[in-house]
Amino acid sequence: MRKYIYLILLAVAPASAAAQDTTYVATPAMATPTYTAVTPNASQAMKYGYISYDKALKAMPSYATAQQNLASLKAQYEAEAKRSEDEFNEKYEEFLDVQRELDGPILRKRQAELQELLDKSVSFKAEAARLLKQAEADIYAPLRGELDALLRKIGQERGYAFILNTDGNALPFANTLYGEDITEMVVSLVNSPL
Repeated sequence: MRKYIYLILLAVAPASAAAQDTTYVATPAMATPTYTAVTPNASQAMKYGYISYDKALKAMPSYATAQQNLASLKAQYEAEAKRSEDEFNEKYEEFLDVQRELDGPILRKRQAELQELLDKSVSFKAEAARLLKQAEADIYAPLRGELDALLRKIGQERGYAFILNTDGNALPFANTLYGEDITEMVVSLVNSPL
């Protein structure tokens, strides 16, 4: 009975080796089976692609337009922050010029007005930073969607199990027997007219 089990295991082992990275095959050497690791060759292994996502994104023709739109919006927020800061500085200088002449309640009222202007300015800057971050995400979302769709198409056509993003030193090594750098191919595709 044991011999039949070993023969079945030997017959199934090549099929399971193609399905897994490493398969352990039982060999009927003694009363207790021994196991040997069988590693698939490169043609059986999983294929993947890798790309510098930022490089591909920046190569897209509409990236420059998105950058200009974001820069314009940022300039508007900076101009409003500067106007608010100038208004505060002007009122503060006026206050410094007359503070010795002001009666207590008027002095406190002016100080409260200055504090309110300062609080509004700080609040606006924080809100502007939040809005700019959201605007950046909104501006780049269609570009990222377009690039992601292209990567899905390439992955399916080339039979990749996945595509890795190499930005931020996330992939310090990739074995070229299993993986392929598709950055330049994607850059040429996003720059070619459809």
